[in-house]
Amino acid sequence: MTYRFIHAADIHLDSPLRSLALRNHELATLVGNATRRAFEHIIDLALSERVNALLIAGDLYDGDQTSMKTARFLAEQLRRLDQAGIDVFIIRGNHDALSKITKELILPERVQIFDRKARAITVTAPDHDQPVVFHGLSFAKPHAPDSLLPQYSLPVSGAVNIGLMHTSLNGAEGHDLYAPVSVSDLQSHGFHYWALGHIHKRAVYAPTSQYNSTVVMAGNPQGRDINEAGAKSVTLVTIDDSGTVHTEERLTSIAQFERVSVDVSACEDWRAVIQVVNEALEAKREVTASEHLVVRLHLTGSTALAWQMRRDHDLLLTEAEDRAAQIGDCWIEKLEIDCTPPRKNQPSDLMLTADPLHELGRLITDELAASPVFQSGLADQMDALVKKLPAEIRSHFGNDEAQAQVLITELLQLGSEDVLAELSAAARAATQTEEQA
Repeated sequence: MTYRFIHAADIHLDSPLRSLALRNHELATLVGNATRRAFEHIIDLALSERVNALLIAGDLYDGDQTSMKTARFLAEQLRRLDQAGIDVFIIRGNHDALSKITKELILPERVQIFDRKARAITVTAPDHDQPVVFHGLSFAKPHAPDSLLPQYSLPVSGAVNIGLMHTSLNGAEGHDLYAPVSVSDLQSHGFHYWALGHIHKRAVYAPTSQYNSTVVMAGNPQGRDINEAGAKSVTLVTIDDSGTVHTEERLTSIAQFERVSVDVSACEDWRAVIQVVNEALEAKREVTASEHLVVRLHLTGSTALAWQMRRDHDLLLTEAEDRAAQIGDCWIEKLEIDCTPPRKNQPSDLMLTADPLHELGRLITDELAASPVFQSGLADQMDALVKKLPAEIRSHFGNDEAQAQVLITELLQLGSEDVLAELSAAARAATQTEEQA
């Protein structure tokens, strides 16, 4: 016989749209509701699989929540499990510690929330020969600089032992160091399974020849922005009477964020650009597992259309959004253009090219940019601007003179391309007017 449960973490209910500049109201609504719908998927999965329990390894909330609408939604969903006889075990993570409603919400009887002192909860599993013991602890404060492992009790003999912990392990990019601990230390503790939360990318650490312990970082069930790209999921866990652990990844994400890069170097006209964008979106949509695909579109390459694309960014975005809508359940979150005009061969550094706009571009990027006086003037203007900004964002403009100089060079290049794009468009318009006259 077996004991089965779902391991989820980092749900971040009603997480606000953080870095998304969503001008599309429908897309904003989709992403804004995604964490709730993903949680509903988790509850549906628990009911359809008839599991014994749902484990939530921290960050059920997103922080300083004050809305009781979030609380009511949570209670309604957990009540569905309570009525089906499914236990729920929850630990509070660093975001939950900030929540004002965490302690006030009255949850169904079968929901067990671990407090700040580690404890073990034993349940009798009718379809399993051994009792199952859940070990966990929560934090009232958002910071945990030290390992939590010493606070956990040793495994209960003759039982299946499962630990819940919110931890960054030994650290992860994009996450603060939180309750640091190594996988080997967790496995050597002797629990059959460790249900971890905090890092938003799923990872499975299988038993070793030395330790028969499975460690799983669940990841979040729904990405919240482009930095949490890919399909998101929970883990369905089955433990048999021998104590062997079997894990299955089950998809839960509603909106799947993906970066799509398109090389437009071979495109000779605007229609060709739209066509390759359409093909790239169709290809990505075909392999997307989630219900909706949310794309950050990045156009690259050397093309004579570079200036027009930069000038008509809004038109290109509208075209991409239209193609995405035709594909269905596909959305453009942002359009990035990183294209450059083809460089022309110059007979000599001292000779002018036949194209005056190209010559102007060369003067700006090759000669003016190299002038110490010009560079000093730009640096002074940048310094004056940065001083007017809030202190907490000044580092984005460089932490030292060298970094600031690199940024100035990049901005000069981008600015010159914008100016040349406008001049090129004006020249084309004037030529067309003359031809029509």
